[in-house]
Amino acid sequence: MAVPAQQALMTAEELFELPNDDYKYELVAGELIRMAPTGGEHGVLTVRVAYVLHAYVQDNDLGIVCGAETGFILQRNPDIVRAPDAAFVAKARIPETGIPKTYWPFAPDLAIEVTSPSDRFTAVQTKIGEYFSAGTRLVWGVEPATRTVYVYRSPHDVQALGEDAELTGEDVLPGFRCAVRRLLP
Repeated sequence: MAVPAQQALMTAEELFELPNDDYKYELVAGELIRMAPTGGEHGVLTVRVAYVLHAYVQDNDLGIVCGAETGFILQRNPDIVRAPDAAFVAKARIPETGIPKTYWPFAPDLAIEVTSPSDRFTAVQTKIGEYFSAGTRLVWGVEPATRTVYVYRSPHDVQALGEDAELTGEDVLPGFRCAVRRLLP
């Protein structure tokens, strides 16, 4: 009985070397996953979150805020590379060589994921689990449809914040406070 040949798994380095074709890709257990472009609401919300976060991080010299195209290596052999909608890396964790030209070699301290109507709940939960397994300390899941921010302290410790609530950075972004409604379009 013939056994079909298995396709070789892709590495983070091979993903980085792919030619730009205007799609966003992630690598999940060595398999290339093409992400569809997002809608307008998603794009506006992502910029709002990154803008508010960047202003606070810069004013307080806390580290770096990365945009939606930025890859983070969450696992090796097989490789997992995720690109959250926004992310924060604490100053103490930035390599002495500076901001990497390729993917960050570790998970962000804070990952922000904005859900789209096409996102499946299980896929989002898988991403959140991968972030925490790789060392992420806090995840914000922003759901525009319900105008809610889900604050994950672990995959199983989650708090839902409505638009009238205040989002904080907890021990990851000390002193950060922002009304949820300020982030929503």
